[in-house]
Amino acid sequence: MIKIIKSSPSPNDAKLELMKREWSSNVVVSMLKKDDPKQYQPEGLLSIYGLKEKGYKLSDTQAQEILQMRLQRLTGLEQDKIVTEYKEIMDVISNLIDILNKPDRVTQIIKDELLEIKEEYGDKRRSEIVENAEDLSIEDLIAPQDMVVTLSHTGYIKAQALDDYRAQKRGGRGKQATATRDDDFIDQMFVANSHDNILCFSSRGQVYWLKVYEVPQGSRISRGKPIVNLFPLMPGEKINTILTVKEFVDNEFIFMATAKGTVKKTPLSDFSNPRKSGIIALKLDNGDYLVGAAITKGENDVVLVSNNGKAVWFGESDVRSMGRNARGVRGMKLSDGSEVLSLLIAENEAQSVMVATENGYGKRTQLSEFRRSGRGTQGVKAIQVSERNGSVVGAKLVGDHDELMLITTGGVLIRTRVSEIRELGRATQGVTLINLGPDEKLRGLEKVAESEHDDDDEDAVS
Repeated sequence: MIKIIKSSPSPNDAKLELMKREWSSNVVVSMLKKDDPKQYQPEGLLSIYGLKEKGYKLSDTQAQEILQMRLQRLTGLEQDKIVTEYKEIMDVISNLIDILNKPDRVTQIIKDELLEIKEEYGDKRRSEIVENAEDLSIEDLIAPQDMVVTLSHTGYIKAQALDDYRAQKRGGRGKQATATRDDDFIDQMFVANSHDNILCFSSRGQVYWLKVYEVPQGSRISRGKPIVNLFPLMPGEKINTILTVKEFVDNEFIFMATAKGTVKKTPLSDFSNPRKSGIIALKLDNGDYLVGAAITKGENDVVLVSNNGKAVWFGESDVRSMGRNARGVRGMKLSDGSEVLSLLIAENEAQSVMVATENGYGKRTQLSEFRRSGRGTQGVKAIQVSERNGSVVGAKLVGDHDELMLITTGGVLIRTRVSEIRELGRATQGVTLINLGPDEKLRGLEKVAESEHDDDDEDAVS
């Protein structure tokens, strides 16, 4: 090979000359003929190269490597290293081929490896294997998480993680809970666990169930989804009240009131079996509808306010507990043409009752100013219904830090703080709440669940 390389006019001529010949090597032949030479043929090497009858025929790559080889590789020591390495590789290949051809050897190797693993890592089982496994529901796969649920006045509901509300330093302006249109606002907002229940009471006296995790989730700036799309409601039926429930216990109650003055108290535990189509919470007479529902302890004070300016105040204990299918009892005696507008559940006599009339007047009076008239009576005067005031359009229990939204028939919304409305006596006509335009009336008032604030604050901290 050295002679050919020295006598060739160029490296390319030398490579071609090396490739023409078949080179004989007893060492190479002895190694390759140990087994089938085809099994040792490198991938990509054409069949015209390799071991032939008269010797070994070099490929282009092999001839090029010989040309680039340093002369020190031709020493006996270097040759022995190459031959030894080659023999070791051939022995490995022969052994692997033998393993693949003998299933018994494969089984024995697996057995030996498992015994080694057992010897090194074997210990008593830590997990318990049981024969009976419980069925999993969707709820089991949902991690418990505190959620903020909001319901707007026009019926848009959504839930979002409580973590979306960053902790803020004292004096921060807070974060807006949801995006609303100019004619909408948030009138119910509460924090509940994702596994808690929401009871939704409709004007038809039906109650529908919803898990908090089933409430459509949205971002802080989204409006949510219409709540009426979540239930099989009848034409004209709407959701009047939503209540959140952690446990359906026997010592708490659902207290309900209708427009015709009927009231009913049913144990909370009677609502523990949900149905997709809803169940009857209260049987209603023709023309009657549910105006409100609340969770009570059995010892709360109940106030019913009618559109003729009367309010009846009685103890919840005056109403006995009834089953779901009962019609209830008379809570307020109504004159012709009047109906109950609001159900108020009071915690103590220090709370104030805010009453508004259709001509834009209203007042707030401490509950202690009212006389306990007893269930089934016409009650006492909450505000004077006169030509100046007009009929009562709504009533709410309020505190000094609450805010109210006044809604007119012209679609105007006015937001006002309760602290700006001074407390008056029970028999007075009230003060101006809103200046109305010609032929415009006050349609109702709602307590705003979310304080008015800016969207973000430079003092907010993560």
